[in-house]
Amino acid sequence: MTASQAIAASATASPADRLIMLGVQLPPAPPPVANFVTHVREGDMLYLSGQGPREADGRLWTGKVGEGVSVSQAYQHARLVGINLLAVMQEALGDLSRVKRVVKLLGMVNASPDFEDHPQVINGCSDLFIDVFGEAGHHARSAVGFGSLPGNITVEIEAIVALRS
Repeated sequence: MTASQAIAASATASPADRLIMLGVQLPPAPPPVANFVTHVREGDMLYLSGQGPREADGRLWTGKVGEGVSVSQAYQHARLVGINLLAVMQEALGDLSRVKRVVKLLGMVNASPDFEDHPQVINGCSDLFIDVFGEAGHHARSAVGFGSLPGNITVEIEAIVALRS
């Protein structure tokens, strides 16, 4: 049984337990890179600023998907972005169990002009959120291509999350 299958079978596991099952340790939340905050809480909603594929040591994955960066590499970059978004949620909430539902993701891919597989790239983040939050991880989503992203990063993703009262 794979980790994802074990997690699916354990519907009552907490997000923290699911992260352990996945072998994911959350890094510190990445700091903002410009004049903005990483998140804003408004009522029972949490709005997360776009995050990039930043490793815990600060290294960023860069390049154009479809020109030197494969779909499978970019999928892993999107998964890493998901981990960074989870780190921001953890910092903002103190406990990922406070997430009621992942409502919406906006996934941006630094893509070559003829690239067509944006959804497969952003699945890296979507799949992770479903593994971590179960049914509450299913979300609405947009996956779009851009001619460039800040710092030439491969992927940027922002999220909207509903919180438990």
